[in-house]
Amino acid sequence: MKKLLSIIVIAIAGYVAYVQQHPRLLEMSAADSGFRASEVATADTSPRPSAVPAADSTQSGSALDSAFANHLSNIRVQGQGQVTKLLPDDNDGSRHQRFIVRLSSGQKILIAHNIDLAPRVSSLSAGDAVEFKGEYAWNARGGVVHWTHRDPAGHHVAGWLRHNGKTVQ
Repeated sequence: MKKLLSIIVIAIAGYVAYVQQHPRLLEMSAADSGFRASEVATADTSPRPSAVPAADSTQSGSALDSAFANHLSNIRVQGQGQVTKLLPDDNDGSRHQRFIVRLSSGQKILIAHNIDLAPRVSSLSAGDAVEFKGEYAWNARGGVVHWTHRDPAGHHVAGWLRHNGKTVQ
């Protein structure tokens, strides 16, 4: 129980530190998608360490369901689902390809894929199956998976997206 509590505290601290360093990504993820920015993140302004490790969870489905149910963020996840909606790219700051994926559990998540650091997922359409590995951030609408690419600074475990047998990272 103490270990679980420690993981939750680390995840929350990491999430707050990340939001302070990257507030525009979470606001960007909310735009035009039905996710309100106020539901994505609310961070305090107290100082936090700049590099807090994320809790590790890479199992499909159950890890995402658990992270959503427990309002966890900064959780490394891997899963698959069906694209339900393509959203316009966000071109403010780092450019992100965005789309909504429905998991087999029915949960919907926003994928925010940085196309300044990785290739775009080409010929993606609603109804397509996709697989993903990245970092999950909770919000009331289902959550956001980002860091679906390599991190040039080496602070995040590399993620990826797979569509029609082709993997991009």
